[in-house]
Amino acid sequence: MIVQYDEKGWHIVTQRSHGLLAGQICARWKVTDQPEKWVETLIATAEHDDVYNEFERSPLIDENGAPVNFKSTRFDLDSSARLMDMALTKSRVIALLIARHISFTHGSDPLAKSFITHLKKKEPRWLKETEVTKKSIDLAYALLEFSDALSLLICQSQIPPEGRKLQISTGPNGLPYFLSQKEESLIVEPWPFETDQFSVSYETRTIKQLRFKSDEEFRSKLKTSPVKNHNLIISRS
Repeated sequence: MIVQYDEKGWHIVTQRSHGLLAGQICARWKVTDQPEKWVETLIATAEHDDVYNEFERSPLIDENGAPVNFKSTRFDLDSSARLMDMALTKSRVIALLIARHISFTHGSDPLAKSFITHLKKKEPRWLKETEVTKKSIDLAYALLEFSDALSLLICQSQIPPEGRKLQISTGPNGLPYFLSQKEESLIVEPWPFETDQFSVSYETRTIKQLRFKSDEEFRSKLKTSPVKNHNLIISRS
């Protein structure tokens, strides 16, 4: 989960809500630049964090009783294996993209080394079975990673003030993309989307309690906390 704190309390974005926002961003990509396996790419982008369900999994709090932000979590073999099983029962293309994402997010974690090696050994077979090229998967994953990065910046409220630009990621075409804010709109440069502007949304939950005695206590508060829907405009200019 994505965790922020201010005088109003803890603001929580669940991993699945963040993933849905990434899917909304991906869905707007310019039609002529969409990857070969477009629907699979879109689904993988929206579902890349679906195994991380805060209503089911732990740990949710740290040793001080505060909610654990996603940046503080380590590689979890059981969750990653379950995520891959979910992908493999849907599509080899989705499995290839999710495997790439696990390598991207946990590639430097010693705990993940063996599992990532296992996934890389499977890649040639999956490519053969799905009849797509490695280049095609490379391009599709670059779009997933871009959409994920932009969603994370939005969910973490990392939009720079006063029109300053922040790099989002490198897209499928190898170009770096930048984010800034102009009045009420978020500006992406260069513009990679089909329409000149579009709307996206995501949900946050706010919890006023500062510390929690257990995961179960926090989970109960999370389930019953008020939900706020955030609507944003992403625009060319």
